[in-house]
Amino acid sequence: MGTMELYRRRSPVVFQTPPSKKEVRGGWKVVLEYEDQGNGPFLIDLSHVPKWDVQDADLTHIRPMDVAIPDRPGDCILENGILVNRMNATQAALWHLSEAHLAIPREFAYTDVSDAYALMAILAKDLFPIMEKVTPLDLSTQTKTPPFLLQGPVLHVRCQVVLLGEKGGYTAVLIACSRGYGQSMSEAFLEACAEWGLRPSGETAFRNWLK
Repeated sequence: MGTMELYRRRSPVVFQTPPSKKEVRGGWKVVLEYEDQGNGPFLIDLSHVPKWDVQDADLTHIRPMDVAIPDRPGDCILENGILVNRMNATQAALWHLSEAHLAIPREFAYTDVSDAYALMAILAKDLFPIMEKVTPLDLSTQTKTPPFLLQGPVLHVRCQVVLLGEKGGYTAVLIACSRGYGQSMSEAFLEACAEWGLRPSGETAFRNWLK
């Protein structure tokens, strides 16, 4: 059995659309592009990106990858491809949105939860009507500046939802949920938002938006 066989990892999200370009990264099969993608809106599986949980009674002294953890729950920092979400008084979530695969620090505060969560992105020119169809969370709130984190139900599943903001005419949002809900969530998204033409897209579309 080869090395890659030993470390093969399976995404909790599988789209029926045939991929046109893919690669293996860190044991994950990552779809870069799908056939006939069009102009969106897009639903993108990012479950393969490294995800770390950070918990400590005092988070002020912890700087993952030299990025400061925000002080207030709900605040986020996106820096050098690393998204840091402050969840509550003692917990933060780190999502590595760049392609770099970084080693987890050897501090007790860190836990690698990459395989525990499904992570999806939606890119849309008119995002808010799409999200209003699937969640009561108010992403259009005027009291917060993107990126910011909301926690609550999406399609009746408790999720972490991060509005990244608008760039190049597209607004981006990230939705994370427990791994076991990943497939049913992705199918429900595509069905519920078919009227807007929501369709699968690969990682490349998200990378291009993030640049």
